[in-house]
Amino acid sequence: MNITVSSDKLSVSSGSVGLKFSTSAIAPSERYDWLREVICREYANVEIISPAHADLSQDLIIYPWSDLQLSTIESSAISLQRLPTEPHLTSQDAYFAVMLLSGDYRLEQNGREVLLQPGDMTIYDATRPHNIHCSGKFAKLILSIPRAVFRDRIAGIDRCTALCIPGNQGIGSVASNFLRSSASHADQLQVHEFSSLSDHALDLLTLAVASVRPVDFNLSRSRSVSLNGIKTFIEQNLRDTDLDTGAIARYAGLSSRYINGLFEDEGTSLMRYVWKRRLENCRKDLQNPVYAGHQLSDIAFRWGFNDAAHFSRAFKQQFGCSPREFRQRNTAVFNK
Repeated sequence: MNITVSSDKLSVSSGSVGLKFSTSAIAPSERYDWLREVICREYANVEIISPAHADLSQDLIIYPWSDLQLSTIESSAISLQRLPTEPHLTSQDAYFAVMLLSGDYRLEQNGREVLLQPGDMTIYDATRPHNIHCSGKFAKLILSIPRAVFRDRIAGIDRCTALCIPGNQGIGSVASNFLRSSASHADQLQVHEFSSLSDHALDLLTLAVASVRPVDFNLSRSRSVSLNGIKTFIEQNLRDTDLDTGAIARYAGLSSRYINGLFEDEGTSLMRYVWKRRLENCRKDLQNPVYAGHQLSDIAFRWGFNDAAHFSRAFKQQFGCSPREFRQRNTAVFNK
């Protein structure tokens, strides 16, 4: 049976655009195949293992959110199983953070099981086998985070899946409420306003995940503290053109070889990490209408580059287009 999946674009008061999918217009006999195709295309390659076709209903709204993706989902009872197969799309190479709004939600992955209460959060690896079971009607938010982005943020991330992040206390409560508020106001915000919130969401989620991370994960606690301290120093000094391996080593009181070893645990090197963080900040400024009148070279120099031609080559290598082309594309989006 061939099922055609269509979506409606939502835009309220020139706010952020979301894609809406709903089973309401789908014949009950076709809902199973239709919904599975949507989930496999937008999230992960899964099987729907319950309920019966006629009892299945779901409404989804998906908001692109800078490098992330934020979804609101309201659904009838459902159980999903992710099998050990390769992702359909490279965009599915991601971690999902789930925040339960109502109902119940059970996740199994990596030999762990977590049962969420409304307000609680958890994360899981969308590419690895997992089981999700919701026994009744429920509502949730899903934040999709590219694997490379999250691994740059937090060491030992694979030890943090299927753990409960309480939504009623501490940083978990702050992160949970921020995600809930961002989703509920998405249609009221301008595209650049909504986009600018994504970094804050990721910062808060990183802190929330770190608060439940096991202390015995592979990277020793002392190495983790050193790595996080170095990353903080880098963020505070990205604009300094003299920020190099020597300056970072002097600050940390560690050898450059040891520091590079810390970053090798995350699949990168010290100065490549600095390079990527500078480019990422330049990319955000090029997307921000506030800096529309600034020269490309001014933006590059503000974030620690000292050669405009080198910046342009590095930007194209990282993002697949020149800084000028990137700005023109985003200007066209803002002017729509």
